[in-house]
Amino acid sequence: MSRAALAAVVLVALAGCAPKMATPVAAAPVAGGEAPGARCDAGAAAALVGRSADASMAEAQRLSRARTVRRYATGDALTMDYRADRLNVETDARGTIVRLSCG
Repeated sequence: MSRAALAAVVLVALAGCAPKMATPVAAAPVAGGEAPGARCDAGAAAALVGRSADASMAEAQRLSRARTVRRYATGDALTMDYRADRLNVETDARGTIVRLSCG
């Protein structure tokens, strides 16, 4: 096996070891003409705390006007980058929303 082929096999194998990252949710259209992501207002979606995240992600994004959404469970490791256009949705082990924040 050539060195190039061996290197390709090693890179493909290592790619499977990469940590799972939060899946962003695509921007949803917003009524009123303002582009999604112009601002994030977690308080506007506060009524969703206590509801199932599976059923509420799109509504949370629409209400908060966030460009992206990051869902994670309490205690998960997260990046520390700040994104003003991102809504963070924290869930418990059952997938219930326990906290919403922007950043």
